[in-house]
Amino acid sequence: MKRRAASPLHLELRVHELAQLFNSMDPTPFHNKALDREAEAFIESWARGVPPKAQVHLTVHLQNMPAQEDPTALVTEAIHNHFTDKADIGRRDLSDLFWQGRISLLIGLAFVAVCLVAAEAIGQLGTSSAYTIARESLTIVGWVAMWRPMQLFLYDWWPLVRRIQTSKALAHARVKVVQGK
Repeated sequence: MKRRAASPLHLELRVHELAQLFNSMDPTPFHNKALDREAEAFIESWARGVPPKAQVHLTVHLQNMPAQEDPTALVTEAIHNHFTDKADIGRRDLSDLFWQGRISLLIGLAFVAVCLVAAEAIGQLGTSSAYTIARESLTIVGWVAMWRPMQLFLYDWWPLVRRIQTSKALAHARVKVVQGK
């Protein structure tokens, strides 16, 4: 069965002038990466609901259109570069998270093993309630140490993957700049 291509999702962005889209603190004379934080936040907040691999169309309504040339290529390049960089950063963050998860898992497994061996040794010392409490406490503490690696591998990576997908969708958006009203 063939899947129909989903219809593109449209975002309309209205700005007074082109400079509102770009970070005025960017030291480079080119608008290749640095979008203004507010413009970026607006675009990203809209795009959070975009399904993965959706086609995004971004129309920038520019009230004061430059007289010399069409700014579509400039804006397109800036948006694509900016969100490509964000996707790359997200991939590095995800890689770092999994590295941290693997290290945490090794530490957690070593710690739980030590706790279980110590609990077993305490259990061999006697059967009084103090020994039982110490043995059970070590068992619980050992397994609680596994909480962080499990959190990393089960839950923490999903939001990063979603941000990467959102950035990739925006990095491939079809951008158009039109005269605003």
